[in-house]
Amino acid sequence: MTSNLKEMDPSETPHTLQTEMKASSEADGPDLKDCSVKTRKRKVSKNNDGQAGKTKREADKESASCLVDVAPTKAEVRERRKKAIRARKVKNRRRVSINRQRANFVAQYWQLDQIGKGGFGCVFAGYRKADWRPVAIKHVEDKSLLKPVCLNGKELPTEVAIMTKLAAEKNDSEGMSAPIELLDWYDLGNELILVMERPFHCKDLHNYTNDHGTVPEWKAKILMRQLVDAAIGLEKRQIFHRDIKLENILIDTGSMFPEVRLIDFGMSKIVEKDTIFTLFSGTEAYKPPEWYFQSCYTPGPTTVWQLGTVLFEILQKVNFSTQDFLQRKLKMPSKPSENCKDFLQLCLRKDPALRSTLTELQHHPWLR
Repeated sequence: MTSNLKEMDPSETPHTLQTEMKASSEADGPDLKDCSVKTRKRKVSKNNDGQAGKTKREADKESASCLVDVAPTKAEVRERRKKAIRARKVKNRRRVSINRQRANFVAQYWQLDQIGKGGFGCVFAGYRKADWRPVAIKHVEDKSLLKPVCLNGKELPTEVAIMTKLAAEKNDSEGMSAPIELLDWYDLGNELILVMERPFHCKDLHNYTNDHGTVPEWKAKILMRQLVDAAIGLEKRQIFHRDIKLENILIDTGSMFPEVRLIDFGMSKIVEKDTIFTLFSGTEAYKPPEWYFQSCYTPGPTTVWQLGTVLFEILQKVNFSTQDFLQRKLKMPSKPSENCKDFLQLCLRKDPALRSTLTELQHHPWLR
């Protein structure tokens, strides 16, 4: 019997052998290449199924884990209910307190027409029912604008804390009669009501100059002396008003020698003397020059600058602007005496280090 197998000659190359095997396979059986591809495809499919199964198992575990974490125990449910009940009780007590305070305010005061408006609220004229005392009623509609301050262990809105501090430390020293007095206040949740004294014959300096024109030098001297004393009194009590301007200065129009009253402590701060501020609060037109040159300012020199702007405006009835002044668009008044001009120049020096202090202004020849 003759064998069909052919012995491989050593001289034949593997390439030749592979060619013959390929030919034989084409004749005798299925395509090996196709078979291997199908096998590889089935293997890939198997791997994909395995990966999908693994992903599903992991997802089931994660889902089970989430259910265990989220589902509260009976003790947690009871605790949540207790917290919700406590929160409702606090809210109800707060609502009752607000309603009671609102009723107390209505029972004690009559509120009349609006007499002013500022960055922190509106001010209305009014009377205290018990004795018909004139009062000013200030509504701060958004109490969050007044950051709380701790005073004597009690947290109070800033303006309330400052005015309470001034009332508690009020004495017979010069300048301490100038700040307006806080008579009462009411916390109505988001709204705050301040009840302050209202001098009957007073008018703010802005309206006064509109009605009477420029202020004569002799009267300007009286006003500036009181303002300097008031600023020193505030500085000793670590209070920085931050917004001294004509609208925030009341002048008594019912007497020959006018008395000055300072109002609107809504932007004031309780600070150390050398505190550096990098965020400006106040009237844009009266920013001190150092704000433009250094982006910061300190209480003392800023207060002196603002006093200078007040004197500048009442002597000339010209709207002051720091930027216009720095650009030499505003001229110093020429009519006042030399001492008055010198006082004004000391207040309006561009360099805060060369600007006079409040104590130096107090002893200036013009005010003596």
